[in-house]
Amino acid sequence: MTKILFYCTGNTCTSQMAAGFVRARNEPGIEAFSAGSEPAAVNAHTSEVMKEVGVDMMGLDSGRLNDHTAGSVDLVVTMCEVSADSCPILPGHPEQVDWKLSHVDIDDNASDDLIGELRAVRDEIKRLVDDLFDRGYLAALLDAKFTAEMIINNISDGIIAHDMDRKIFYFNKAAEKITGYKREDVVGNDCHDVFPGKFCGGKCHFCDEGVPVEDVVYEELQFVNGSGERKQLDMTVKMMKDAEGKDMGVLASFHDKTREEYLKRRLGERDHFAGIIGRDQKMLEVYDLIRDLADNDAPVIIQGDSGTGKELVAAAIHNEGPRAGHLFVPVNCGALPESLLESELFGHVKGAFTGAIRDKKGRFELADKGTIFLDEIGDIPASMQVKLLRVLQEGKFERVGSEETVSVDVRIISATNKDLVDEIDEGRFREDLYYRLSVVPVYLPPLSERRTDIPLLVEYILGRELERTGRDDVKVSDEALDQMMSYDWPGNIRELQNWIQFSLVKCKGDSIEPEHLPPPRGQRPHQDSQLGTKRRKKLDVLTVRAALDATGGNKLEAAKKLGVSRATLYRFLDEVGEL
Repeated sequence: MTKILFYCTGNTCTSQMAAGFVRARNEPGIEAFSAGSEPAAVNAHTSEVMKEVGVDMMGLDSGRLNDHTAGSVDLVVTMCEVSADSCPILPGHPEQVDWKLSHVDIDDNASDDLIGELRAVRDEIKRLVDDLFDRGYLAALLDAKFTAEMIINNISDGIIAHDMDRKIFYFNKAAEKITGYKREDVVGNDCHDVFPGKFCGGKCHFCDEGVPVEDVVYEELQFVNGSGERKQLDMTVKMMKDAEGKDMGVLASFHDKTREEYLKRRLGERDHFAGIIGRDQKMLEVYDLIRDLADNDAPVIIQGDSGTGKELVAAAIHNEGPRAGHLFVPVNCGALPESLLESELFGHVKGAFTGAIRDKKGRFELADKGTIFLDEIGDIPASMQVKLLRVLQEGKFERVGSEETVSVDVRIISATNKDLVDEIDEGRFREDLYYRLSVVPVYLPPLSERRTDIPLLVEYILGRELERTGRDDVKVSDEALDQMMSYDWPGNIRELQNWIQFSLVKCKGDSIEPEHLPPPRGQRPHQDSQLGTKRRKKLDVLTVRAALDATGGNKLEAAKKLGVSRATLYRFLDEVGEL
């Protein structure tokens, strides 16, 4: 249904006549309305002159212009110059035509002059109405409106426009999708009433001074949509001006970059995630598990050899979850003697033991609402296991020397390099505590099982050490990297860091060579290194071809099987040609 609104600010007889002529045409799918600044009934003189040409004015009283809501009008026709200048932007921004007819001062006295004026304006209105339909003007206007709406509603950027009173009059389909608000709930309302906290992040032209300024671009704008989802937007705000250059409102176009930023993070996470370096498939699986654990409070146990980065993973689980705003409290259970461990975990009161000169909170209290990380949980003595089990079950404990119960809300993440099932079998670890702690196990592979990460880790650790020491740029030669790739790394990443630090002490130039590397663990400094001998043997065509065949031509995997860096394999293939 096409709806036409005829508008006149003062005497609405002209707008009522126009609506009457449209209704008299009985065009299918067309409705006409009359409006003014205030509601007005059809005047008897207007009704009389319209009856002369066969038009019944029953039911054509004028309504109030501001009562027309979003989508209720497709075309606005202003009847006089004053109306054209004062007509506000209506919700939905319908097309507008200005007829600028002569104003008729109508009163209750039926003078010949008044009736003559009414007949003259009546005939002019009929001509204009007939032209609107018969000359195709209406069809052209509606086609233009439809085309503009189709284009704007099919672009991916959201578009919102409001007038100088912050009343929203345009809201496209993308804006609905991005904001989570329906057009009918937005258009015609104050922007600040629709979007709590101000849609533009508090930087709106109209927020403080109420006076628009020049065009503004807002980047990385945070917005919580109607469904409670956090969106990251780029927004451009422009002043809209009419044909005479007067400010008429604001147009905001905005792009939802939430998924783009998510994909950027995921691409970046191919090399690292939450401070953890690695892109080996096993590490990517760890990253996925950390994400799964972010919104889950279940106890987690991290299993892996010493030096694999268990505390980093625990911190990542904490920082990715809802407790990130509270403390992450690490405790190395294996580093504390039994006599101190209870006080360290649960705290003590003054006088509880010799040296307890004041009350002290334990690590569990410090971690309230946050996360406690119990490293080397397999080393905790049996007497402490009972108390820890109670905290897991009830969230309660007593400080040493006190009978007062303390309640805490803590997420517990533990870690061990021991096989706790063997510890249970040997009677050194409680089975019920094991099941409480290990609701979700996370396995961290040793460095020997993720050799493809060694070049990435070397680059990261070297860069960090150079920044710390203020050294100029130093590179690791391919030969030195090959030796690192072939080593088994019993000390894992901690040992790799030690190697880099040692090499920087030995290296006086700008390239770390094999002779700058430390001897493998357990080998005396001047003892011949079998590692070096092993790595310095040359590749041969048959061995390389066999490795490539076994890996389906994947050079990275072939280099891994050969125990060399990818650069070394590429250099060999350049020399002998593709196999």
